[in-house]
Amino acid sequence: MHDVTVPRPIAHVLAVPGAAFIARLALASPFLISGVVKLIDFASTTGEVAGLGLQPAVLVAASVIVTQLGGSVLFLTRRFCWLGAGILAVFTALATFLAHPFWMFEGLDRGRQTATFFEHVAIVGGLAVSALFVNGAGPR
Repeated sequence: MHDVTVPRPIAHVLAVPGAAFIARLALASPFLISGVVKLIDFASTTGEVAGLGLQPAVLVAASVIVTQLGGSVLFLTRRFCWLGAGILAVFTALATFLAHPFWMFEGLDRGRQTATFFEHVAIVGGLAVSALFVNGAGPR
């Protein structure tokens, strides 16, 4: 098997100081934005949680916010990236099964829910890959 050399311009971009942090920030951005929006409009967050049948809605809503914001902060650090990635991945998996059960839909709605479901699967994969690279376990 032959190693493929990374083209020089790409290698320069990948070597930019802070590039790994910026990539993790981009991956964490949906969680950060969602956590802040949920915190600002806590009443709507509680209603959304109750709409999914989760009780006690206030406690679950607060837990979601802490998970999204706390997991994101940990994910952005080098030392606890693995923990933040794990927290966000488990949260995403659970939320995806609860909010996007594509197998329960028909027609166009099934297609939309399926796409969203697998977009979330990709986010879980991205979190895992990020943690692997931060901890030096990426491909050699």
